[in-house]
Amino acid sequence: MPFRRIFQHPLLRFSKRRIWIFVALVSWSAPIGIYNWMGDRYLSDWRIWLPTTAFAYTVCMTLLVVQESLIFRIMKRFPQIRQTLTRIVLEFLVFLTTIGASTLIPFYTFQAIPYLNFHPDKLATNNLWLGTCTIILFIGLYEGLYSLTKWKENSLQAEAYKREVLLNQLDVLKNQINPHFLFNSLNALSSLISEEPKQAEEYVDELAKGYRYLLQTNENTLTTLENELTFIQSYYHLLKMRHGTGVTLTLDVPPAYHDRQLPPLSLQLLVENAVKHNRILAGKPLQIQIELTPEHGLRVRNNLQRKTTRVASNRVGLTNIVAKYRLLGQAEPTIVEQDGFFTVTLPLLKPSAVPQA
Repeated sequence: MPFRRIFQHPLLRFSKRRIWIFVALVSWSAPIGIYNWMGDRYLSDWRIWLPTTAFAYTVCMTLLVVQESLIFRIMKRFPQIRQTLTRIVLEFLVFLTTIGASTLIPFYTFQAIPYLNFHPDKLATNNLWLGTCTIILFIGLYEGLYSLTKWKENSLQAEAYKREVLLNQLDVLKNQINPHFLFNSLNALSSLISEEPKQAEEYVDELAKGYRYLLQTNENTLTTLENELTFIQSYYHLLKMRHGTGVTLTLDVPPAYHDRQLPPLSLQLLVENAVKHNRILAGKPLQIQIELTPEHGLRVRNNLQRKTTRVASNRVGLTNIVAKYRLLGQAEPTIVEQDGFFTVTLPLLKPSAVPQA
C-alpha cells in the first residue's frame, strides 16, 4: 500500500476533532507529567525536554487514535441518551487504560535511556491526580460533543418530520380540491345541457381550460397572484354562462403586486363560496369584489343576500384556505361579516416566502 494511502486511513488522519483534543488535553498534560518526574532538569536542558516531550506526544497521539476507535464503538453500541451512564462507565475504563499506558510507557522507556539519568523510585503522586483530572476532562469532552451532535441530529430529524407531516397535510388539502371542483362544475354543466345546449358546449371548453389550470397549479404549495387572477376570470366566465347578469365580478389589483403569492385556487374557492350561499337574481346581482387593501392584503368581498333554504356544505372552501395558511406558518385570513357584506382578506406572500412542495 503506498505511503500516501496509508496516511489517508481514517485511523491515522489528523481530523479537526483529534487536533482539538490534542490542544485541549494532551499538549499540556504530557509536559506537566514529565516535569513532575524530572523536576527543573526537564526545563533547563533541551537535550532532555526535546526527546522526552516528542516521545510522550507520539505515545499519546498513538493511544488517542486507539482510544477514539474504542470510544466510537461504544457510542455506536449504546447511542441513546438513556444509555449515557453505560457509555460513561465503559469510557472510563477505556480512558483509564489508555491514560495508564500513556503514563507507564514513557516512565519505563525513560528509565531505559542512560543519558536521561531517570531513576525515580515510583510514579509521582501528582501524576495520579493529573491522570484522574485528564480522565474526567476526556469524559466531559467526548460526552459533551456527543450530546451536542445527538441534539443537532434530533433537531434535524424533528424538523424533517414536521416538514413531512406538513407536506402530507397540504397534499390532503390539495386533493380535496380536484374532485370538489369537478363535481360542482359537472352539476352546473348538467343543468346547462337541458336548458342551454349551445352554451353547454362553450361551457365544456372553458371548463377544460379551468381544470387544466387546476391540475397544473394545485401541485404547488403556492402560486402567483397573476395566475390566480387569470384563472378567476375564466371561472367567472363559467359563472356568467350559468347565471347571466345575476353575478358580477370586479378586479382592482395593481400589476406591481401580481408576483405576490398565495395558495392555489384560493380565489376560486371564495367566489364559489359566495355563489353557493347567496341568492343570484338578475335584478339584484351578487356583486363580488377582489381588491388590494391598504395593508397590501387581498380582499375578497361580496354583498350578503342569503338563500332562504339552508345549503348543504362539505366545508371545503374557507376551511381549506385557512388550513393551508396555518400549515405554511403564515398569518391566517381574516373573515368578517358586517354591514351587509361578507369579507375575506388573504395575506399575500412575497415570492419564495415558503418552499414549494
